[in-house]
Amino acid sequence: MPLPKFPCCPLAESQAKRERRKEARPGELLAAALDLFVEKGFAATRAEEVAARAGVSKGTLFLYFVSKEELFKAVVRENISGRFTEWEAELNNFTGTTPEMLAYAMRSWWERVGMTKASGITKLMMSEARNFPEIASFYQAEVILPGHQLIRRILERGIERGEFRVLDLDHAVYSVIAPMIFLMMWKHSVGACAPASFDMQPDLFITQQIELLLNGLTGKAERAVTRPPLSSQP
Repeated sequence: MPLPKFPCCPLAESQAKRERRKEARPGELLAAALDLFVEKGFAATRAEEVAARAGVSKGTLFLYFVSKEELFKAVVRENISGRFTEWEAELNNFTGTTPEMLAYAMRSWWERVGMTKASGITKLMMSEARNFPEIASFYQAEVILPGHQLIRRILERGIERGEFRVLDLDHAVYSVIAPMIFLMMWKHSVGACAPASFDMQPDLFITQQIELLLNGLTGKAERAVTRPPLSSQP
């Protein structure tokens, strides 16, 4: 004889929903904070605005993040610096040439960070870093230095394998970074001043920069890297 079925206890169901909601809150707060930091900047974003956009009270926000500075750091770790581990692992297992590795790194960065809302953090840092030395130091340690080290590692690989000529690596790193910063600034500010007739296509721009880095402007060097289409546009 089958046992009778009893309806789920409303109290237990309500408790389960609250627990699921509690687990989701940090992610919701980080998403709301990213939106507001990119829209308004660090100084102009208020904790109560982040809480309201996430649908919680200001007090609830401070249960998870003790200050606006800590909230910002968590946003950066979630959306940018946390990706360096996966990039390091991918490069450790990369079997192609170094020109291919460099092209992969630049395109991968654009797809995972540059074309997302998180790229607006770069504009924020460029405009507000001097006013907030604590977050500037944090960003230097968590994003800039690891990024430089990653690019330097790629360039060193190319030199060791005879694929790249000997370079001034301290400055060559910036030759790789500069076009990517330009692309982010275009996305979040410069693009608004561009002629209406010009349509910036990030995948084509990145391909052009890769070819310039590998072949320069002079001579008839054979194209070293072909361009696979990106999965989507910004």
